[in-house]
Amino acid sequence: MDWTTDRLSKRLTFSPERAEALFAALSEIDAVKTAFRITGKLPPQTISRLTQSVIVTSTGASNRIEGNRLTDEEVEALYKNLRIRKLRTRDEQEVAGYLETLALVLGSYAGMKLNEALILQLHRDMLKYSQKDERQRGNYKFGPNRVEAKDQSGNVVGVLFDPTPPHLTAKEMHELVEWFGWAEANAFKHPLIRIGNFIFEYLAIHPFQDGNGRTSRLLTNLLLLQHGYAFTALVSHEKLIEERKADYYLALNRTQSSWKSDSEDIYPWLLYFLEIVKAQAMKALELIEQDNIEILLSEKQIALWQWAQSRNHPEFSRKDAVEALNFPPRTVESIIKKLEGLKRLERIGEGRSTRYRVIL
Repeated sequence: MDWTTDRLSKRLTFSPERAEALFAALSEIDAVKTAFRITGKLPPQTISRLTQSVIVTSTGASNRIEGNRLTDEEVEALYKNLRIRKLRTRDEQEVAGYLETLALVLGSYAGMKLNEALILQLHRDMLKYSQKDERQRGNYKFGPNRVEAKDQSGNVVGVLFDPTPPHLTAKEMHELVEWFGWAEANAFKHPLIRIGNFIFEYLAIHPFQDGNGRTSRLLTNLLLLQHGYAFTALVSHEKLIEERKADYYLALNRTQSSWKSDSEDIYPWLLYFLEIVKAQAMKALELIEQDNIEILLSEKQIALWQWAQSRNHPEFSRKDAVEALNFPPRTVESIIKKLEGLKRLERIGEGRSTRYRVIL
């Protein structure tokens, strides 16, 4: 099949003005990705802490978008006691499945190949605790399913869209995955344009009876990480969507209104999608620029800093640090200069009598 002439490809041609707006967002996002290399600048313990926070925050937000009522504090308590806690309510069952599935995606994305089997598996895993979803989890829809807007209490406030009928769902999902594989292999358009196009079409098909929005956000995390956008594991994509929920539905509605027509217009959705990813990137950038000493230090630098803070005596010499940490003298000297530059150590005296004091 010639995918270059398929509607999934043709709708990615934009006017110069629209192309410029998309390119501006792409440039800002990629500046964070390529110039700062966030994960390379953050110590492992900081990455781990932020990722754990993202798992909780993203799970709460992604489920609340669909009407779940659990707060982030309740989600965190559930996460900490998941193995020993009985899931009594529907909200808890939905959250527990998302927690585990998102953690899997963030930890194992490199080995996950995007195909229909994976999409079905993510859906099945996400709903594995949900008693009401026993029949449909991991299976394409068996009946019509409208896209509905819900308020904070889960009440339907409007019908947004009628998606693909059940008898065509498997065919269209197969074609979507095939298109994405072709686009990846041929580097067709920018990776974020490919991802945004894929996620929109997935949402338009709405392949499952329920859980489509949540699965789409799991897939978004997966694809962003696979394409090198490491800040996905540090800043919650789902939380940003929850904060801009009205814009989310508006962008979808505007784009879906021309879906499968001769003049498909995916620009409103792509612009919204890129704005969300850009917001992620900017928040990740703040993590590096904020006044947080451990974020700015390497493992050895952190080791010396923590050692200096833990000493009973307020002052120390370079010799003290070398002996205590077993680091080469030049390494200790370099770390001390770094901490002085960050105004975390104060030099006292000169020459052989030079000592250093921690500034808190």
